[in-house]
Amino acid sequence: MERAVATPDTGLKDAVARKGSLVQTFKAVAWSFLGIRRSDGYAQDVSKLNPLHVVAAGLIAAAAFVLGVWWLVTWIVASGVAQT
Repeated sequence: MERAVATPDTGLKDAVARKGSLVQTFKAVAWSFLGIRRSDGYAQDVSKLNPLHVVAAGLIAAAAFVLGVWWLVTWIVASGVAQT
């Protein structure tokens, strides 16, 4: 009886083959941005979500956050509230 040897490539292929929903991925990223997440929720995310999708969702969320802060500052300055 031969044993299957796990290599780093098989682990990566298994991780990339995971299919998590888009909503679930963005939900996990949102919880990560807030910094609050239960360990059982994290364990579920690790077993279900594709790591490449999580990275992409994180980059999109970070860009949206930066653009949102930029828009807020522009709006406040344009409104005249921030004038001295």
